[in-house]
Amino acid sequence: MKNLENKIVTSLAVIVLTTSISYAQEEERREKPKGPPSIAKILKDLDANEDGKISLKEAKGPLKKDFKKIDTNEDGFLSKKELKNAPKPERRERPRN
Repeated sequence: MKNLENKIVTSLAVIVLTTSISYAQEEERREKPKGPPSIAKILKDLDANEDGKISLKEAKGPLKKDFKKIDTNEDGFLSKKELKNAPKPERRERPRN
């Protein structure tokens, strides 16, 4: 009898644990960024050599695509000032239902 109770309790614990993990993973996937990243976040994520600026080699996505437009002093790097004054990337229209 005790063995059966242990199996039931263990089974219930596994079910609860599995459900909790699945729910937490779903919540993580649903979280969406609130607006564009800050300049500090961009530098933290892309400035691999931590020199305070982004080179073409370090740039990704829209920054890489528009690098020459953003690099207004044409020194081959994007500074905080240039990132701050960069044109905002165009957003795609969402289809309306």
